[in-house]
Amino acid sequence: MSGGAVSITDEASDEGVWFRVEAPSTASAVRRAAERLAGQFRFDEQRTAALAIVAAELAGNLAKHAQEGVLLLRPVREGAEAGVELIAIDSGPGMADLAGSALDGHSTTGTLGIGLGAIFRQASWYDGHSVPGRGTVLAVQVWPERRPAQPWAAGLTRPMAGETVSGDAFAVRVAAGRHQLLVCDGLGHGPLAAAASTAAVHAFRQAPAAPPAAVVEYLHRSLTHTRGAALAVAELDAPNAVVHYAGLGNIVGTVYDGPHQRGMISLPGIAGHQRRTVREYDYHLGAGATVVLHSDGVTGRWRPADYPGLFDRSPLLLAATVLRDSGVRRDDACVLAARTPE
Repeated sequence: MSGGAVSITDEASDEGVWFRVEAPSTASAVRRAAERLAGQFRFDEQRTAALAIVAAELAGNLAKHAQEGVLLLRPVREGAEAGVELIAIDSGPGMADLAGSALDGHSTTGTLGIGLGAIFRQASWYDGHSVPGRGTVLAVQVWPERRPAQPWAAGLTRPMAGETVSGDAFAVRVAAGRHQLLVCDGLGHGPLAAAASTAAVHAFRQAPAAPPAAVVEYLHRSLTHTRGAALAVAELDAPNAVVHYAGLGNIVGTVYDGPHQRGMISLPGIAGHQRRTVREYDYHLGAGATVVLHSDGVTGRWRPADYPGLFDRSPLLLAATVLRDSGVRRDDACVLAARTPE
């Protein structure tokens, strides 16, 4: 994670930049980075100023109130339009009433108490979740004009400690009506692992509109020039209330449906190098169910019951919370969450 400048100029950089926020001075670095990104996306003066307020206040709140606060700054895209997303994550102290904390005049440190309110007023979209003793996740988007509809799926990646790039990646697509997800974990770490996962993402976007097993076969053939990757493809089939799933290697897929959860099967193998016959499995997908895919840089030991209300929030907040509490620092980590498209 970095407190320095950010330059996001191409699709491969859409994973963004992490900032570790431990001092008030980091807020200025985050604000300057956000303003540079706004310039690249041709925000007008008013929306650039709104983004600067959001960036400074989010980072400032982490420095004042948070424990182990980090912030992710990255582009978000909807067709030809681009906006800026900021995700602030901390491990405490948390808030029992996040909505009440956003009211002007509410403060726990003797300030004017206008930080959260200012953030939400300037945002094109925002969402948040907080649990006392566990921490807070806030996600904010600022768009130059209209706010696109929020996506049915969202994810995050984070490189292992000491690395500047992540060997894990994710992608989402709708191909001929098929709502499909990809999570991949390039073999090893560093630039070569990132090259493998980037190749998988590009191949996924170009793959035929086919069931997950056929897409995994396509990705396997497309990765022979790389060191290979573990990967999984899931398809949320709302009309038939089913998620179709095919995976190679140690990607974990889980369906969360109310109090019930079901793990999905990935077969041993390395896409691009060695595999068994790829098989596809089907799992019931109830209305409002959530599908979560993650790499082995995330443990599966988190309990949904410890996060009341989280499954009512956006998939992005769910992914960020799982990454915060179950991501390990000795490995790259990736989490992708999705809900049944309406």
